[in-house]
Amino acid sequence: MKRRIKRLIPAATAALALSLVAGTASADETKTIAENASADEQFSTLVAALTAADLVGPFDACDDPKTTVFAPTNEAFEAAFAALGVTAEDVLANTELLTTILTYHVVSGEVPAATVVTLDSATTLQGEDVTIAVEGDSVVLNGSVNVIATDVANCNGIIHVIDGVLLPPSVAASLTEATTTDMPTTGGDTGTLTLLAAGLVGAGALGLLGTRRVRTARVTDR
Repeated sequence: MKRRIKRLIPAATAALALSLVAGTASADETKTIAENASADEQFSTLVAALTAADLVGPFDACDDPKTTVFAPTNEAFEAAFAALGVTAEDVLANTELLTTILTYHVVSGEVPAATVVTLDSATTLQGEDVTIAVEGDSVVLNGSVNVIATDVANCNGIIHVIDGVLLPPSVAASLTEATTTDMPTTGGDTGTLTLLAAGLVGAGALGLLGTRRVRTARVTDR
């Protein structure tokens, strides 16, 4: 019981802190995730990526199954592009890799901040888990990506805003093995953006993704 209480205290603190910054993204609760993201300039790159990967459909109707989207901002994508000096157009042309990365940012069902902070991980539509940790008054995904706004309500789900791009562990591991000797130095404070940048232009990256199937997601409370 004492151990559970100790865990709930920082989780409650993080939930409160996150609720205070939830106003940094806006939405009309009567509209869809796709509509609200399209109307918010900070998500223009995300919307372009979803469109390029033909993934707008699952998020553009109020009667769609509810989902929770961890949405990277334009700045998060720009940092990834800058790591190798590539353009958004270069990245958007790689639709198979985009699909894998984008579906790794989506969880089935509505998972509000109050639930997120009680979880160790969540299984994504891509099929692999995103790890979740409460660090002080912050919630950190995969050890490096911060949740910066929460509970942006839409008629078909929830958006949580994040400051980095998440990479599926299997892709990260494959890219690490394949590109260790060619990995660029980015000066960034996480390996996530470096691996993403390498993967977006790395030789053979598409071969890793060709037979991947999107599976029904579940949220795991360990």
